[in-house]
Amino acid sequence: MIARLRGEIVGGGDGYVILESGGIGFQVFMPGPVAEEARKSSDEVVIYTHLVAREDTMALYGFLTPGDLEMFRLLITVNRVGPALATAILSQMTASDLAVAVIGGDEKALTRVSGVGRKNAGRIILELRDRMKKKAALIIGGQDAGIDPLRNDAESALLALGFSPRESRDAVSEALSGMTHPGVQDVIKAALRILRER
Repeated sequence: MIARLRGEIVGGGDGYVILESGGIGFQVFMPGPVAEEARKSSDEVVIYTHLVAREDTMALYGFLTPGDLEMFRLLITVNRVGPALATAILSQMTASDLAVAVIGGDEKALTRVSGVGRKNAGRIILELRDRMKKKAALIIGGQDAGIDPLRNDAESALLALGFSPRESRDAVSEALSGMTHPGVQDVIKAALRILRER
């Protein structure tokens, strides 16, 4: 398995880049905005990758952050969401916006993505919300599970984006301290603003 590549972007096209590493040019499929950002870099870049191997093809999908890669891997575990659709979703939504939509149960945000209908949106929310919560419970060690569902949901979204348990807990606490009657989406957005400012 190729977990990550470091090298120079030497070319690319719509939705992919060619990264040269160790004298080999790797074609790496990426969400459009991510590929564009990678191509703008004049220095070496690090791309976190996921290799999809099938009978008839092998393809490398890449992202500039571990959190984006983790969100891609979560998406492709959902029934009827393959790598191409997962990449399309992450081309039209940031990983943060996707986490907010999934945890908040916002089907409308997902159906704005071309290729995602109401059934797919509902399936993504149902399957990923449960997985994000389970993942968070494992990382946190089940502490305080179920005591504050709002806090747990917000921390789960941040953990799914690659933030540490401590960063997630502190940012959610800080976000909640300045809010009255917030929804889970409000808390996640506020916590992400706090984490970006640090």
